[in-house]
Amino acid sequence: MRNFTNDAIFDDTLPIADGVMEAGHRVPLDLLREKMEAWFLRKKYLAAGDTLQITEER
Repeated sequence: MRNFTNDAIFDDTLPIADGVMEAGHRVPLDLLREKMEAWFLRKKYLAAGDTLQITEER
């Protein structure tokens, strides 16, 4: 996820499938959502006003 965030704390993430990601317990999900959402908006993958949703599964 360093491509999205340029922050080493997100190195503990791994894309599993389309729309599915595995993240370590030390990854702050709110900050991950904020950084990924900003990147998606810059790349026009999200329209202005759209939000990214991250849901934790246990």
